[in-house]
Order: sequence, then structure tokens, then C-alpha cells
Amino acid sequence: MKKSLLIVCILLVLVSSLVACQGRLPFIATLRSRSTPQKLTIAMGFIPNVQFTPMYVAIERGYFREEGIEVELDYGMETDLLQRVGTNDLQFAIASGDQVILARANELPVKYVLNWYRRFPVCVVSMAKSGIQRPEDLKGKTVGTPATEGASYIGWLAFLKEVGLNPQDINLQVIGYTQVASLVEGRVDAAICYALNEPIQLREGGYEINAFYLDRYTSLISNGLITNDRTIEQDPDLVQGVVRAFLRGLQDTLNDPDTAFAITRKVIPEMDEQTAKLQRAVLEECLEYWRSDPLGASDPQAWEESIALLRELNLIGEELQADELYTNRFVSK
Repeated sequence: MKKSLLIVCILLVLVSSLVACQGRLPFIATLRSRSTPQKLTIAMGFIPNVQFTPMYVAIERGYFREEGIEVELDYGMETDLLQRVGTNDLQFAIASGDQVILARANELPVKYVLNWYRRFPVCVVSMAKSGIQRPEDLKGKTVGTPATEGASYIGWLAFLKEVGLNPQDINLQVIGYTQVASLVEGRVDAAICYALNEPIQLREGGYEINAFYLDRYTSLISNGLITNDRTIEQDPDLVQGVVRAFLRGLQDTLNDPDTAFAITRKVIPEMDEQTAKLQRAVLEECLEYWRSDPLGASDPQAWEESIALLRELNLIGEELQADELYTNRFVSK
């Protein structure tokens, strides 16, 4: 999943227990037994962005440092992140669950260790004046997509299947990350968008839109923290520490988004006041995608449904099992 202004976030933590009624994440400070901090790179897959706020909070407040970890965030629109994690060139990355399924089906030993986005943040957006009010109204229309690969495209295929449309029913055009301009200028009838970016831009710009949010139609697993089998086997304390630190940052962000946003603005000093207004709206929408009880835990049924869906789309074979793909070992029960 990806975007064009400011987007996405990340990662990790073991927790003794989660007291949801108190709205906070319990924590027992347990410094890792290392004489010097262990340096660690986490691949973000995008530029510095408001949607990484929980990570920035965890770093700013020293939660990784308390775990004996010194984190460096690696940005960039890399298309081979899971390949690099699978070969242990990287130990951690942020990626969506559907990409983990595809990677594992191709024998890459990657594993999802923390669920971050509870909802799949992709949608199909049209201008209100287009008259596209139901999924079937897309038939015969031109729909723009950033690319014909990746999580957004898989989400699109899943959406078509669930609403009973064939890919041949739609004139799908690759438009890159020009969804807002393409919609406003009428170059496409609808566009596949990141739910936490383009729809907010359009609404904040005063445009009336319609949107089909894919999580209402599909059960695809969304973004989370990914590592590999080798790291889990050889250094489970590292995985635990990353998960624990990130979840503290995530809980802090949910509890006090204004303070969390102020921390993010320090990370992205070029954000002016006008941009900050839009990005604060983005963060507010993010909170609804991140809330879960308990934080960080994967839903086994959602993984089973995601696997079944990708099988029906003929993207994977029959041999893959859900317990190969994820673990809740490092998050609270």
C-alpha cells in the first residue's frame, strides 16, 4: 500500500497484558541485556509521513532505546522489500498481509509478527457528479490505478470478485499516483486510491465524492510488521523488543493524537501550516484504521479468508497454511 503526500506507519512489541478499559498499554521496562544498543534498520517502503506517527512517537520517547535497540528508518519506494527480508538482507519491514501470502507462496521465509492496520486502507473513489453510487455502476467506466501489481491492485481484484464484476467489465488504466488530478480533471470516472490519502485530499479541497471502501467487501489482511524465520529463531528477544516498543508508540498515538502529531511535525519540519491541516486530518482517519483490541494481534479467521481469496484469484496454490504466515507470539493475548 502506498501514496502521494504523506502516508503510513510501523512496528512491534511484547506486552504483559492489555487493559483496554483503561485505554493504555501496560509496560514493564525490561532492558535487553546488551552492553551497547543493537543497531537495527526497519524498512518503511515510503517517504517520511504522518502515517508513520506511532513509530516516530516510539523513537522520540525512547521506547526502542529502553529495549536496547537503536533504530534507523529506511525510506524509499522499494518493490523488493519482502525479497530482502526473506533473504535476511533486512530483518524488518512494513508490508501488507496479502504480500506476505504471495511471498511465502514463493518460498520466501517471511512472517507477519504484528498487525498494525486493522482495516484494509484501499478504496475506489469517484466524484459525486459521476453518478457512481453502487459498485455495479462501475461497469463500462474508466478506472485509474497506480499500477497493475501490489496490494492496491490485489484489493481491486478482490473487490471485483466480491461485487460480481469481471475485470473485462472495466476499462482499467494505469495513471500512476495522479488519482486526485485525474478525478478532478475528468480523465477517469473512478480511481483506486489509498483510503488515508486521496479521499481526504479531495474532501479537504471541497469536492464531493463517493467511495467504496474495500474492507467492507473483502477480508484482506492489511499492513503490519514483517520479519523472517531466521530472526524469530535466532533472536526472539529482538523481535519482542521491537514489537513492544512500537505498540507503546501506537497506544500513545491513539491516546493523545495531538501530542503525537507534534512529534511527527518535528520529523517532517518542511510541513507548513496549510499542509499540517490536511495531515492532521489524515492522522485522525488513521486512528480508525489502527484501533483494535488487543493492539497488534492478528485475527486467524481473517488470515484464512485472505488465503482463500487469493486462491480463488489463482494467485497462490493449495499448499499454503495460515500458521506459516503469521504469529501472535510477540503481542499480548
